[in-house]
Amino acid sequence: MSEQFGNDYVVLTDEDGNEVEFEHIDTVEVDGTMYMAFIPAELAVDEEAEVVILKVEEEDGEEVLVSVDNDEEADRVFQIVMERVEDMYEEDGE
Repeated sequence: MSEQFGNDYVVLTDEDGNEVEFEHIDTVEVDGTMYMAFIPAELAVDEEAEVVILKVEEEDGEEVLVSVDNDEEADRVFQIVMERVEDMYEEDGE
């Protein structure tokens, strides 16, 4: 999976070669591993956001984003990200 970083957006290339723009919503460290969470940049008003969790790994001295293949690991990170996002929205509402 390749990536092109910009402000808070990243363009990811899926396994079919399609480029899709995502918005970065959070970065978390879990058990010494960094993860980044993204949602599609363009959502329909009534569409529920699909959260994409990617692991940050080092490859040839550079950070790259890779898929999280372990469902338990992905679910655990997803729960942490969702708690943090909810906390951010609660703080903004105060």
